[in-house]
Amino acid sequence: MTHRILIVTAVAAEADSVARGLPFGGPGSGELPLPGGFRLRRHADTLPLPGGAPRGPEPRAVVDVLVGGVGPAAAAVATATALAAAALAAASRADTLRASPYDLVVSAGIAGGFQPLAPLGSVVVSDTIVAADLGAQTPDAYLAVEELGFGRSTHPVPARLTERISRALGEGVQRHTVAPVLTVSTVTGTAERATELANRHPGAAAEAMEGFGVAEAAAAYGVPVVEIRAVSNAVGPRDRGAWRIGQAMDSLRYTFQLLSNTLFVEPAP
Repeated sequence: MTHRILIVTAVAAEADSVARGLPFGGPGSGELPLPGGFRLRRHADTLPLPGGAPRGPEPRAVVDVLVGGVGPAAAAVATATALAAAALAAASRADTLRASPYDLVVSAGIAGGFQPLAPLGSVVVSDTIVAADLGAQTPDAYLAVEELGFGRSTHPVPARLTERISRALGEGVQRHTVAPVLTVSTVTGTAERATELANRHPGAAAEAMEGFGVAEAAAAYGVPVVEIRAVSNAVGPRDRGAWRIGQAMDSLRYTFQLLSNTLFVEPAP
Protein backbone atom coordinates (compact mmCIF):
# COMPACT_ATOMS: atom_id res chain seq x y z
CA MET A 1 0.00 0.00 0.00
CA THR A 2 1.21 3.51 -0.81
CA HIS A 3 2.57 5.46 2.17
CA ARG A 4 0.93 8.90 2.33
CA ILE A 5 2.69 11.68 4.19
CA LEU A 6 1.53 15.27 4.73
CA ILE A 7 4.23 17.85 5.49
CA VAL A 8 3.04 21.27 6.68
CA THR A 9 5.30 24.33 6.71
CA ALA A 10 4.56 27.93 7.67
CA VAL A 11 6.01 29.67 4.63
CA ALA A 12 6.89 28.88 1.02
CA ALA A 13 10.66 29.08 1.56
CA GLU A 14 10.45 26.19 4.04
CA ALA A 15 8.27 24.18 1.65
CA ASP A 16 10.81 24.80 -1.12
CA SER A 17 13.61 23.42 1.04
CA VAL A 18 11.57 20.34 1.93
CA ALA A 19 10.65 19.78 -1.72
CA ARG A 20 14.28 20.01 -2.83
CA GLY A 21 15.03 17.06 -0.56
CA LEU A 22 12.33 14.86 -2.09
CA PRO A 23 13.48 12.81 -5.10
CA PHE A 24 9.87 12.09 -6.01
CA GLY A 25 8.38 13.36 -9.26
CA GLY A 26 6.58 10.47 -10.88
CA PRO A 27 3.09 10.24 -12.38
CA GLY A 28 0.57 11.92 -10.12
CA SER A 29 2.98 14.63 -8.98
CA GLY A 30 1.99 18.29 -9.26
CA GLU A 31 -0.09 20.97 -7.55
CA LEU A 32 -3.56 20.22 -6.24
CA PRO A 33 -6.04 22.92 -5.16
CA LEU A 34 -7.75 22.65 -1.79
CA PRO A 35 -10.72 24.56 -0.33
CA GLY A 36 -9.81 27.87 1.26
CA GLY A 37 -7.22 28.73 -1.37
CA PHE A 38 -4.62 26.23 -0.13
CA ARG A 39 -2.53 24.26 -2.61
CA LEU A 40 -0.81 20.94 -2.10
CA ARG A 41 2.47 20.16 -3.81
CA ARG A 42 2.25 16.42 -4.47
CA HIS A 43 5.41 14.34 -4.90
CA ALA A 44 4.94 10.72 -6.03
CA ASP A 45 7.78 8.23 -5.50
CA THR A 46 9.93 7.39 -8.52
CA LEU A 47 12.82 5.76 -6.66
CA PRO A 48 13.95 2.35 -7.98
CA LEU A 49 12.85 -0.61 -5.92
CA PRO A 50 15.49 -2.54 -3.96
CA GLY A 51 17.21 -5.19 -6.07
CA GLY A 52 15.58 -3.90 -9.25
CA ALA A 53 12.24 -5.50 -8.38
CA PRO A 54 9.40 -4.53 -10.73
CA ARG A 55 7.13 -1.69 -9.68
CA GLY A 56 3.44 -2.14 -9.01
CA PRO A 57 0.79 0.22 -10.41
CA GLU A 58 0.88 2.43 -7.28
CA PRO A 59 3.82 4.51 -6.01
CA ARG A 60 5.48 3.42 -2.78
CA ALA A 61 5.06 6.90 -1.33
CA VAL A 62 3.10 10.07 -1.96
CA VAL A 63 4.34 13.12 -0.06
CA ASP A 64 2.13 16.20 0.00
CA VAL A 65 3.74 19.51 1.01
CA LEU A 66 1.44 22.27 2.23
CA VAL A 67 2.16 25.90 3.10
CA GLY A 68 -0.17 26.48 6.04
CA GLY A 69 0.67 29.97 7.28
CA VAL A 70 2.26 31.35 10.43
CA GLY A 71 1.02 30.50 13.90
CA PRO A 72 -0.88 27.61 15.47
CA ALA A 73 -4.35 28.70 14.36
CA ALA A 74 -3.42 29.07 10.69
CA ALA A 75 -1.51 25.78 10.80
CA ALA A 76 -4.46 23.94 12.35
CA VAL A 77 -6.89 25.26 9.72
CA ALA A 78 -4.60 24.35 6.82
CA THR A 79 -3.81 20.89 8.16
CA ALA A 80 -7.45 20.11 8.90
CA THR A 81 -8.41 21.25 5.40
CA ALA A 82 -5.89 18.90 3.81
CA LEU A 83 -6.91 16.00 6.04
CA ALA A 84 -10.61 16.54 5.36
CA ALA A 85 -10.02 16.71 1.60
CA ALA A 86 -7.99 13.50 1.70
CA ALA A 87 -10.63 11.74 3.80
CA LEU A 88 -13.38 12.74 1.36
CA ALA A 89 -11.29 11.60 -1.60
CA ALA A 90 -10.70 8.22 0.05
CA ALA A 91 -14.41 7.88 0.79
CA SER A 92 -15.32 8.64 -2.83
CA ARG A 93 -12.96 5.87 -3.96
CA ALA A 94 -14.46 3.50 -1.37
CA ASP A 95 -10.91 2.98 -0.09
CA THR A 96 -11.79 0.63 2.76
CA LEU A 97 -8.17 -0.43 3.22
CA ARG A 98 -7.16 3.00 4.49
CA ALA A 99 -8.21 3.79 8.05
CA SER A 100 -7.03 7.43 7.92
CA PRO A 101 -6.34 9.93 5.12
CA TYR A 102 -2.56 9.96 5.73
CA ASP A 103 -0.11 7.63 7.44
CA LEU A 104 1.91 10.49 8.94
CA VAL A 105 1.69 14.26 9.36
CA VAL A 106 4.89 16.29 9.80
CA SER A 107 5.15 19.89 10.99
CA ALA A 108 8.39 21.13 9.44
CA GLY A 109 10.46 24.27 9.10
CA ILE A 110 13.12 26.32 10.81
CA ALA A 111 13.09 27.30 14.46
CA GLY A 112 14.92 28.82 17.37
CA GLY A 113 17.04 26.41 19.35
CA PHE A 114 17.63 26.39 23.10
CA GLN A 115 21.36 26.50 23.69
CA PRO A 116 23.41 24.37 24.08
CA LEU A 117 20.90 21.58 23.37
CA ALA A 118 20.28 22.54 19.74
CA PRO A 119 23.21 24.21 17.96
CA LEU A 120 22.61 26.34 14.89
CA GLY A 121 22.30 24.18 11.79
CA SER A 122 21.27 21.11 13.75
CA VAL A 123 17.84 19.46 13.61
CA VAL A 124 15.36 18.84 16.42
CA VAL A 125 12.94 15.91 16.20
CA SER A 126 10.06 16.24 18.64
CA ASP A 127 9.37 13.58 21.20
CA THR A 128 6.57 15.86 22.44
CA ILE A 129 4.84 18.82 20.80
CA VAL A 130 4.04 21.38 23.50
CA ALA A 131 1.79 24.45 23.48
CA ALA A 132 4.11 26.44 25.69
CA ASP A 133 1.82 29.39 26.43
CA LEU A 134 -1.62 27.74 26.41
CA GLY A 135 -2.74 28.34 29.98
CA ALA A 136 -3.05 31.10 32.55
CA GLN A 137 -0.60 33.32 34.37
CA THR A 138 -1.27 33.67 38.11
CA PRO A 139 0.52 35.75 40.78
CA ASP A 140 2.28 32.58 41.90
CA ALA A 141 2.99 30.64 38.72
CA TYR A 142 1.99 29.71 35.20
CA LEU A 143 -0.79 27.11 34.95
CA ALA A 144 -1.00 24.88 31.88
CA VAL A 145 -4.43 24.36 30.36
CA GLU A 146 -4.58 20.85 31.86
CA GLU A 147 -4.36 22.36 35.34
CA LEU A 148 -7.31 24.59 34.46
CA GLY A 149 -9.35 21.58 33.36
CA PHE A 150 -9.86 22.90 29.83
CA GLY A 151 -8.00 20.52 27.53
CA ARG A 152 -4.44 19.55 26.65
CA SER A 153 -1.20 21.31 25.86
CA THR A 154 0.96 18.38 24.75
CA HIS A 155 1.02 15.77 22.01
CA PRO A 156 3.51 12.96 22.69
CA VAL A 157 5.11 11.46 19.58
CA PRO A 158 5.30 7.65 19.36
CA ALA A 159 8.77 6.54 20.47
CA ARG A 160 9.05 4.07 17.60
CA LEU A 161 8.54 6.92 15.13
CA THR A 162 11.18 9.20 16.67
CA GLU A 163 13.59 6.26 16.85
CA ARG A 164 13.21 5.60 13.11
CA ILE A 165 13.71 9.26 12.25
CA SER A 166 16.73 9.55 14.55
CA ARG A 167 18.27 6.43 13.04
CA ALA A 168 17.89 7.79 9.50
CA LEU A 169 19.44 11.14 10.44
CA GLY A 170 22.25 9.47 12.38
CA GLU A 171 23.14 7.23 9.45
CA GLY A 172 23.21 10.32 7.26
CA VAL A 173 25.44 12.16 9.77
CA GLN A 174 22.91 14.94 10.28
CA ARG A 175 23.36 16.53 13.71
CA HIS A 176 20.12 16.26 15.61
CA THR A 177 18.50 15.85 18.98
CA VAL A 178 15.21 14.25 20.01
CA ALA A 179 13.45 16.48 22.53
CA PRO A 180 10.29 18.49 23.18
CA VAL A 181 9.52 21.26 20.67
CA LEU A 182 7.55 24.24 21.99
CA THR A 183 4.81 26.05 20.11
CA VAL A 184 4.50 29.74 20.97
CA SER A 185 2.32 32.52 19.58
CA THR A 186 4.99 35.15 20.25
CA VAL A 187 8.59 34.31 19.40
CA THR A 188 11.00 34.73 22.31
CA GLY A 189 13.07 37.90 22.16
CA THR A 190 14.68 38.23 25.58
CA ALA A 191 17.02 36.20 27.74
CA GLU A 192 14.51 36.36 30.60
CA ARG A 193 11.76 34.79 28.50
CA ALA A 194 14.14 32.10 27.21
CA THR A 195 15.05 31.20 30.78
CA GLU A 196 11.40 31.16 31.83
CA LEU A 197 10.47 28.74 29.03
CA ALA A 198 13.49 26.52 29.65
CA ASN A 199 12.62 26.26 33.34
CA ARG A 200 8.94 25.63 32.65
CA HIS A 201 9.68 22.96 30.01
CA PRO A 202 12.91 21.19 31.02
CA GLY A 203 14.70 19.55 28.12
CA ALA A 204 12.91 21.50 25.41
CA ALA A 205 15.27 22.00 22.47
CA ALA A 206 13.41 24.30 20.09
CA GLU A 207 10.55 26.77 19.77
CA ALA A 208 8.43 27.49 16.71
CA MET A 209 4.90 28.71 16.04
CA GLU A 210 2.94 25.96 14.25
CA GLY A 211 3.56 22.47 15.63
CA PHE A 212 0.74 22.29 18.17
CA GLY A 213 -1.82 23.49 15.63
CA VAL A 214 -0.70 20.81 13.16
CA ALA A 215 -0.78 18.21 15.92
CA GLU A 216 -4.31 19.11 17.02
CA ALA A 217 -5.62 18.63 13.48
CA ALA A 218 -3.73 15.36 13.03
CA ALA A 219 -5.05 14.03 16.34
CA ALA A 220 -8.63 14.78 15.28
CA TYR A 221 -8.13 12.39 12.35
CA GLY A 222 -6.15 9.80 14.29
CA VAL A 223 -2.95 10.33 12.30
CA PRO A 224 0.50 10.14 13.94
CA VAL A 225 2.32 13.47 13.98
CA VAL A 226 5.90 14.63 14.51
CA GLU A 227 7.60 18.02 14.36
CA ILE A 228 10.98 18.38 12.64
CA ARG A 229 12.81 21.69 12.94
CA ALA A 230 16.15 22.92 11.63
CA VAL A 231 17.70 25.47 13.98
CA SER A 232 18.37 28.90 12.48
CA ASN A 233 18.93 30.96 15.63
CA ALA A 234 19.27 30.76 19.39
CA VAL A 235 16.16 31.26 21.52
CA GLY A 236 16.65 34.58 23.31
CA PRO A 237 17.55 38.14 22.32
CA ARG A 238 16.87 38.78 18.63
CA ASP A 239 20.28 39.17 17.01
CA ARG A 240 19.69 39.00 13.25
CA GLY A 241 23.42 39.11 12.60
CA ALA A 242 23.79 35.73 14.32
CA TRP A 243 20.96 34.01 12.46
CA ARG A 244 21.90 31.19 10.09
CA ILE A 245 18.74 30.81 8.01
CA GLY A 246 20.54 29.53 4.92
CA GLN A 247 22.33 26.86 6.92
CA ALA A 248 19.07 25.82 8.58
CA MET A 249 17.27 25.60 5.24
CA ASP A 250 20.01 23.36 3.90
CA SER A 251 19.73 21.11 6.97
CA LEU A 252 15.98 20.97 6.40
CA ARG A 253 16.50 19.91 2.78
CA TYR A 254 19.03 17.26 3.72
CA THR A 255 16.83 15.90 6.50
CA PHE A 256 13.97 15.24 4.11
CA GLN A 257 16.36 13.80 1.57
CA LEU A 258 17.38 11.24 4.17
CA LEU A 259 13.80 10.51 5.21
CA SER A 260 12.62 10.13 1.61
CA ASN A 261 15.02 7.22 1.19
CA THR A 262 14.08 5.55 4.49
CA LEU A 263 11.06 6.42 6.62
CA PHE A 264 8.81 7.50 3.76
CA VAL A 265 9.24 4.33 1.69
CA GLU A 266 9.88 1.65 4.30
CA PRO A 267 7.00 -0.22 5.97
CA ALA A 268 6.64 0.55 9.67
CA PRO A 269 7.92 -2.30 11.87
